[in-house]
Amino acid sequence: MSSLEARTGRHRQRYDDNNYRLVSGCIPYRLTKDEDDQNDDIETRIEVVMVSSPNRTDLVFPKGGWEDDETVKEAACREALEESGVKGKLTAELGFWIFRSKSKQELCCTEGSCKGYMFALEVTEELETWPEQENRYRKWLNIKDAFELCRYEWMRKALEEFLRIMREDRKKEEIVDAMEEEETVDATEEETVDDAPSVPASDVVAENPLCPSNCYITNQSNRHGILDPWQIIPLKRLPLT
Repeated sequence: MSSLEARTGRHRQRYDDNNYRLVSGCIPYRLTKDEDDQNDDIETRIEVVMVSSPNRTDLVFPKGGWEDDETVKEAACREALEESGVKGKLTAELGFWIFRSKSKQELCCTEGSCKGYMFALEVTEELETWPEQENRYRKWLNIKDAFELCRYEWMRKALEEFLRIMREDRKKEEIVDAMEEEETVDATEEETVDDAPSVPASDVVAENPLCPSNCYITNQSNRHGILDPWQIIPLKRLPLT
């Protein structure tokens, strides 16, 4: 539950047609290494934010009730700010999971079931103070530690989906980078051809005994900038006067 709900209770909690209490949350993350890093596994570059709960040693990702005056994405960003003191931009929708609320069943439907939507949030700002700072501390973790310390199974599944998406995005970036590099090489080769110095025809004639005196050489080059000595055009003889 968000601190805003706990403090005021002014906003109504959302439920879907199946009477599931709707929850929104996110996995805040950052890339810890330079983008030029050659490590193929994106997992080693990711750190995620998790938050504590009172009287517990395990951790969770920021999440809470989706209220009736906001969108599901606005709710995810609000929970990230209130529970962990981070701001950022949502980069991916991870999906939704059905789970049973164990600690706050009175806030859920009669069966105690909730439907949690999760997003990936790239952190752009960390606040020194935040609304739930007295009750929660935030911690940056690598992916391995996040799996081990995560309290809920459904949140671990959301983390698996997050990692899958990040790896797919990384592969797409590698393909784009390879295509751009190939285009750069082709452009450099074309510039080399265009800037190749011309060779005087007389020099070619002198070096080419097969070229008769009544011919001239066209100044044409192949793609490697080398004059083709066989590009010979015969001259028409003029009548004597």
